Amino acid sequence: MTPPEARRPAPPPPGSEAKPLRRVAVVGGGPGGLYAAALLKRLGPEREITLWERNAPDDTFGFGVVLSDETLGGIEHADPAVHAALQREFVRWDDIDIVHRGHTQTSGGHGFAALGRRRLLEILHERCAGLGVRLRFREEAPPAAELAASHDLVIAADGVHSRTRDARADRFGPHITAHRCRYIWLAADFALDAFRFETAETAYGVMQLHAYPFSPHASTVIVEMREEVWRAAGFDTCDPAESTRQCAKIFADALGHRPLRSHHSSWLTFRTVVNEHWSHGNTVLIGDAAHTAHFSIGSGTKLAVEDALALAACVQEQPDLPAALAAYESERRPVVESTQRAAAASLRWFEELGTYVDQPPRQFAFNLLTRSRRVTHDNLRLRDASFTAAVEDEFGCAPGTPPMFTPLRLRALELRNRVVVSPMDMYSATDGVPADLHLVHLGARALGGAGLVMTEMVCVSPEGRITPGCTGLYTDEQAAAWTRIAGFVHTGSPGTAIGIQLGHSGRKGSTKLMWEGIDQPLDHGNWPLAAASPLPYAPGVNQTPHALDRAGLDAVREQFASAAGRADACGFDLLELHCAHGYLLSGFLSPLTNHRTDAYGGTLANRLRFPLEVFDAVRERWPEDRPMTVRISATDWAEGGTTGEDAVEIARAFVAHGADAIDVSTGQVVPSERPEYGRSYQTPYADRIRNTLCVPVIAVGAISSWDDVNSLLLAGRADLCALARPHLYDPHWTLHAAADQGYTGPGAPWPLPYRAGSRPPPTGRTDAPKPRLTLD
Repeated sequence: MTPPEARRPAPPPPGSEAKPLRRVAVVGGGPGGLYAAALLKRLGPEREITLWERNAPDDTFGFGVVLSDETLGGIEHADPAVHAALQREFVRWDDIDIVHRGHTQTSGGHGFAALGRRRLLEILHERCAGLGVRLRFREEAPPAAELAASHDLVIAADGVHSRTRDARADRFGPHITAHRCRYIWLAADFALDAFRFETAETAYGVMQLHAYPFSPHASTVIVEMREEVWRAAGFDTCDPAESTRQCAKIFADALGHRPLRSHHSSWLTFRTVVNEHWSHGNTVLIGDAAHTAHFSIGSGTKLAVEDALALAACVQEQPDLPAALAAYESERRPVVESTQRAAAASLRWFEELGTYVDQPPRQFAFNLLTRSRRVTHDNLRLRDASFTAAVEDEFGCAPGTPPMFTPLRLRALELRNRVVVSPMDMYSATDGVPADLHLVHLGARALGGAGLVMTEMVCVSPEGRITPGCTGLYTDEQAAAWTRIAGFVHTGSPGTAIGIQLGHSGRKGSTKLMWEGIDQPLDHGNWPLAAASPLPYAPGVNQTPHALDRAGLDAVREQFASAAGRADACGFDLLELHCAHGYLLSGFLSPLTNHRTDAYGGTLANRLRFPLEVFDAVRERWPEDRPMTVRISATDWAEGGTTGEDAVEIARAFVAHGADAIDVSTGQVVPSERPEYGRSYQTPYADRIRNTLCVPVIAVGAISSWDDVNSLLLAGRADLCALARPHLYDPHWTLHAAADQGYTGPGAPWPLPYRAGSRPPPTGRTDAPKPRLTLD
């Protein structure tokens, strides 16, 4: 299938008569607006197209523009004349240099093409003028409503501060988020020979440089730092000239002690723009007016140009303007949202740069290169095998061993690989007793090669169950069933560890099985609930729990401790305390669910008090040589709830009490949460805790591929990776990951009865015999 960005605008479908777009207004003379005007004029020479730009033709923000091969392919198909002009101007290079603490790590094979932004605009000006587009510089566009009334189509390409968008904010629904760093666009009058990232650890804090060539004689230089560093360094009181001089001084080595220059440059705060709708009536948003993505992945001009391509194609293909604007948004929104997720990951990485500076040089470089999740371990190995091999060697990978198959020791327990089968509720127990399904479920995944298999949340009391189908460990019958399961894992899959997760449902208990209605109360047979505060999970739906008093707190603490003693007797290798997802202990930690006014409420230290008391009681019953982990919700994804900063302090407290690793999940605390879903979307919180506290962490959350696992481990963002749904899809996920990577070592041995299946089975023949003779 031809990707949208490489598609040539097609003629209208036969027999369809679209209402002609005779008058088109374009507001904003950046690359997106200019290219949209040129394409629409080229496709409809009879159209009257007017573009307004309030600045002069040579006024521009920034210096150089980086375009991808995909974007260039789209331009080549849509307008060969523009493509040919760009090709003559490009500076190309392959390498990225990462300079940190005097060490330069170079990674090749990346492939960049850049040119001056001013030259790009000149090319587009010339193309528009040649096609007959009316360009009105140094002139404000008429009001949005006036343009919409007098034109068939209005294209708002007027940037992040779009007046056109703001005039109908009630219809477009913009959401604008300011971030934590300040940055400034500058230029150097010499060409770097690679894309260069460099850190400067100053008395004020960490600063970073992003720089790349855009002509044979010039480079773009962006200097960025956290707001508090910017203020401490005095940049908030510097004029632009002094800021430019100070930046050149800080990064003198990178610049060869040459000066920097600016062009009306000032310090900026990046703003992420998201709109609920990209069009209203006959007005449509493109480029930064519709969406922004952080400059560290070089996406602004790329997205704007691709928007222009898609809009022109949809106008040409669809029978009328409403259909065209709907098709444009339908096509572009998923692409943009994916880019914005990658950009957000990159932005956060640079915001948290100070937590990575103590990493070894090669790991630091690998971490930086894979920060957006678009470049991965496997992808980087294809680009630069020698660099990736050096990173693997520094990590401790034996020859031919992928990172995920390296061992990890927690106390006396050595895990043979870094894959964890995440806790998954089966809702299939009777009176808390695990059933044969639990034996098969956990046993199958142990046979599947994971280093650690975790039980579902095992409840410490009948009242602590989530549903009637949840397992427990408060009776001898339950203990006997768990002993059978742990024994099978140890004998059926020698070398696989099994861990138990202990928890109490709190206010989220007494609900139906997941497939009968998640978080919905039982139709009958409900049991009373207990929580930190008398707050129902969903008001008007779930019952109101009673707040635990002193006697209740003591009883719950003893229930956890008693269950830990039983878990020891059952033969579990690791114990995890569940302090996440809005269950009882999580309910004490979050300010949204803990409204107590006694010693267990109020400050974070007070909210931690009871979970720590439970942890201490469990640790006392759990054998000293066996590890304990704690699962936390690192953010509530809700205003006023637990934040990333809080999560670091929560983790710090548990580590101080003896936790051997932190299992970092997020959310599920309040029903009003708004998670930022996406691939590996929870891992930045694990990353932050690990690199702030230097404590092992388990990363979870939409980690779906062995390439993701290898990337997270090599970058130092996680020590273990827990996967749930991939293990439901494929119980042998780990063994298949080993086979896919050609690994046959001790980190993923096939069980003896299954060894004959360690290679993919043959399939039916799909290739036809080749001809014996070919004649011209």
